[in-house]
Amino acid sequence: MQFLIFASIFLLVMTLLNVYIWRRFLRLLSYDNKKYLLAIPIVLLLGDAFFIVDIAINIIPDSPALYFISSSFIGVTFMLFAVAVIYDLTITVSRRVPVDHSRRRTLKLIFDVTMLIAAFAYLLRGFSQGVKFPELNRVLVKVKDFPLEKFNIVQLTDVHVGRTIKRDFIEKLVAKTNSLKPDIVVITGDLVDLAISKIEYDLYPLKDVNAPTYFILGNHEYFHGAGETVHYLKSLGLIPLLNEHVVIGEGDAQFNLVGLTDVSGYRADFLPPDPQAAYKKLDQTKACVVLAHQPRMITEMDNYRCDLMLSGHTHGGQIFPFGLLVMTAQPYLAGLYEHAPNRQIFVSRGTGYWGPPLRFLAPSEISQILIKPA
Repeated sequence: MQFLIFASIFLLVMTLLNVYIWRRFLRLLSYDNKKYLLAIPIVLLLGDAFFIVDIAINIIPDSPALYFISSSFIGVTFMLFAVAVIYDLTITVSRRVPVDHSRRRTLKLIFDVTMLIAAFAYLLRGFSQGVKFPELNRVLVKVKDFPLEKFNIVQLTDVHVGRTIKRDFIEKLVAKTNSLKPDIVVITGDLVDLAISKIEYDLYPLKDVNAPTYFILGNHEYFHGAGETVHYLKSLGLIPLLNEHVVIGEGDAQFNLVGLTDVSGYRADFLPPDPQAAYKKLDQTKACVVLAHQPRMITEMDNYRCDLMLSGHTHGGQIFPFGLLVMTAQPYLAGLYEHAPNRQIFVSRGTGYWGPPLRFLAPSEISQILIKPA
């Protein structure tokens, strides 16, 4: 029933977006045979519907190429909607400007051609950034009372191993991670995007990471079986932090690494986030690095020491300008922020992508967090 409600809302939204694309953009173009352009929103809507039906009953064979095409319809719909909004606003404002009729027609023709070129470039750039291997984002963070002169953490998040992100990507990701010589690796959720039984082979190279690797749950682990995911990743040598903490370092050179589960645990009634349990018997005189999938967890940490939180989930918006929507639910989108005095949060743009293989002004990343004492 929940999925049926979700699918209905999804199809309604996609229908409204495609109607808007036609009525406020394509239909208004200076093109004599514009009726043929109606095929664009119709095809997009059919593709959007096909995508949601496939999620329900898996009608597409296990083919990354077919899923790549299917999921692309969603991304193209959203991107053309953004173009349509800009076009609509510009045309609406321009109508208020007093200009000779013949000159107005000429200017509109030039504007229409410009917008079509911009839309094509927007889509092309989105696809090229979406399939590109993640870039390295090196971030220096100064933490009060940090006991080590330098500590190297590699953060991977939102990899979404599933229909299109496969073993070859993970092998390359592990090789790049090892080349950075991290002291520890942290995986801050949404590693999987299918049931673990379908992607064991793809995840297997994670056993070759040459550093202690800690992971927490993201919302997609709850969608596809959080318990099974934890069990399999433990078999690869990864260390779960499920509302738990570990002490990193020796003697006087120690700090706490805390891992919180995702807020999806409340709905799933399985392993909801529990800071109180995670901080049980923790020495809060020592610096604390906290792993939490969603940035909004920083607002739940007022009663606990949290010098630095590492998060993901947002994908940096994945396709600009839709990060603006993400920020209605999350306090931070991407990058390093000072949430409060001596309390920082770093939000990664994510190492993979979800859904359409598209990114625009939000490239995927491997995050290298270099921590030094403040």
